[in-house]
Amino acid sequence: MVSKSDPKRWQRILSGPVLVITGAGLSADSGLQTFRGAGGLWRNYNPMTLATPAAFALDPKLVWEWYQWRRDEAMKAKPNAGHVAIAQLATRGQDCLIVTQNVDDLHERAGTPVNQLVHIHGDLFLNRCTGCDYSNREPICLSELPPSCPRCRRSPLRPGVVWFGESLNPAFIERVEDFLRRAKCGLVLVVGTTATFHYIIEWALRAKRSGGVLVEINPEETELSGAADLTYRERAAQVLPELLSF
Repeated sequence: MVSKSDPKRWQRILSGPVLVITGAGLSADSGLQTFRGAGGLWRNYNPMTLATPAAFALDPKLVWEWYQWRRDEAMKAKPNAGHVAIAQLATRGQDCLIVTQNVDDLHERAGTPVNQLVHIHGDLFLNRCTGCDYSNREPICLSELPPSCPRCRRSPLRPGVVWFGESLNPAFIERVEDFLRRAKCGLVLVVGTTATFHYIIEWALRAKRSGGVLVEINPEETELSGAADLTYRERAAQVLPELLSF
């Protein structure tokens, strides 16, 4: 299925620094719905209208109910072969950074070391206060929505994800920037993302310009397709196990 016409060259590529960028398509292979997919509606709500600060201000209980449902779905899902292949790549001892747009914990459960993983859009299972710097990972009781901050006792807790219209965590950006500054990538692997965010495109192209081979795995064409050195129009769980083996 996956052809690597020059095995020795491919082995050299895989042995160097690797930047992996993953998106919703990877988790979709584990059964999780994507925001933009045909099955993405929840109770007839468009998720893209719920994942905003304005939606939370208007109806925090509704937003929390959606995120509780997403947590339940994520906990039922299992890492697929694509997650496992990426985790195995990350644990080979080479310089590797996985930047995921997914807020689930499937990378971690597949075995990806947390020090090689950046959840650029936040953490689905994190609760953080809207008024102070408190956060926790405690389960939320459905009968007490929206939950209140146990520290300041004034502000509600919110899911620890990046909503549309919000800025990325500067510390997470710096982790990616630091990797790009110090690592001359052998491989830039873009998996299951529509590449609609400018920073995702920029990071992938910068890593390619440093000498990396840009490989895109996505059933559909994206903004990065024209820059890809190698493209697979297949599911990540089908392609990655063989592609990342040597």
